[in-house]
Amino acid sequence: MSLLIANGTVVTSLDPIVVEKADIFIGGGHVVGLGDPSADEAAERVIKTCIDASGCLVIPGNVNAHMHLYSALARGMPYALEPPTDFLQILQRVWWRLDRALDDDSVRASALVGGMEALLAGTTTLIDHHASPNAIDGSLDVVAEALSSLGLRSVCCYEVSDRDGAERAQAGLDESRRFAARAAGGELPLARAMVGAHASFTLSDETLAACVEIAENAGIGIHIHAAEDGADEVDSERRYGRRVAARLADAGVLNERTLLAHGVYLDDDEVRLVRAAGATLAHNPRSNMNNAVGRTPLAGLGDRVALGTDGIGSDMFTESQAAFFRYQEDGSPGYDWPLARLAVGAGVVARAFDEPHLGRIEPGAPADLTILDYDAPTPMSSGTLAGHWLFGLGSRHVRDVIVAGEPVVRDRRLTRVDQDALIAEARTETARLWGILDTIDAHPYDPAE
Repeated sequence: MSLLIANGTVVTSLDPIVVEKADIFIGGGHVVGLGDPSADEAAERVIKTCIDASGCLVIPGNVNAHMHLYSALARGMPYALEPPTDFLQILQRVWWRLDRALDDDSVRASALVGGMEALLAGTTTLIDHHASPNAIDGSLDVVAEALSSLGLRSVCCYEVSDRDGAERAQAGLDESRRFAARAAGGELPLARAMVGAHASFTLSDETLAACVEIAENAGIGIHIHAAEDGADEVDSERRYGRRVAARLADAGVLNERTLLAHGVYLDDDEVRLVRAAGATLAHNPRSNMNNAVGRTPLAGLGDRVALGTDGIGSDMFTESQAAFFRYQEDGSPGYDWPLARLAVGAGVVARAFDEPHLGRIEPGAPADLTILDYDAPTPMSSGTLAGHWLFGLGSRHVRDVIVAGEPVVRDRRLTRVDQDALIAEARTETARLWGILDTIDAHPYDPAE
């Protein structure tokens, strides 16, 4: 598709921040040029479709660097057990019950709802961490195909874990290996793979080693929760004689392709290990606050920090603002800090897709763009964008979204699917899922036993 986005104010880069007036010429799924909107030669280009962005801000599509799509149908779900009193009980009584209730139909519905909400919030790529212990085989196909049907880019993995026994751990490894091969074969142009692993406290040495082997053979990264709660560190020290990051480093998990989630309880030595390996950490501030697990050591982690939602939607405007305001309580990071974090998340996706310019609006970059209906009431420039981002912009301004050069949201509506029908079908599927969930007890896994 040949496409012109005309007359907009364009954020060509989030780190460093660069804002300019430009027309954007798109072809073959990529940005092929930027032009002066007043220049005559723009009219001579052969353009099949033109989107007028007058009075609008055009930004690189946002990336959610750590997502759990299977939580998309969880809002308001029934809960009749004793309230959890710590993080492990949250997993045992809420999330490890939900993931055992999932089957292919509810996995698909969750992916479609989560993907829809991502696109409507201006998020063009999800890095998803999936778990469905009773529906493992082919589950990543279900997720990736659902997201691709919406026109959403994704990096998918299955959450390998020993918490449900050796048979399911092996099935998770097999699913990871199979999907990595399919993604590498180009069958799903908008999807790539990572190797997913739950967390140190639910992974044996043997299973962790198998994850590393799959990742190395496929040339992809490992996406793993690390030190989200102190229980992860306590378990690692008790069973393995060292803290989580040291265990992961010794196992060969940590390298420049690794994506760690949370990292709340990483100590100074662990932070140095993560930085030395060149790994990226996905910071999930709203989830950390919701679970009351504490604060990630952001200052020590430096520039290799991305932003994720951990399943609390995919509104990266809200997440980046929450991250900034939370960090402000520990010392000002600078107004441009959250935009740089979004750029780091785009860098993870760029490596996965071998598209080094992804996350920018420049010739050669994948045309993943969001058009915001935001006619700024104060001057908009490279020097002021961060202030607008933190104190003015939001997902309510998302008008159009383009992924790989194709408009997938126009005038706040999905273009590829019937949005109303999707929501209606999700409500039906939610009722069925909740009925199953109501029959499932708290998960028995306890690392201390």
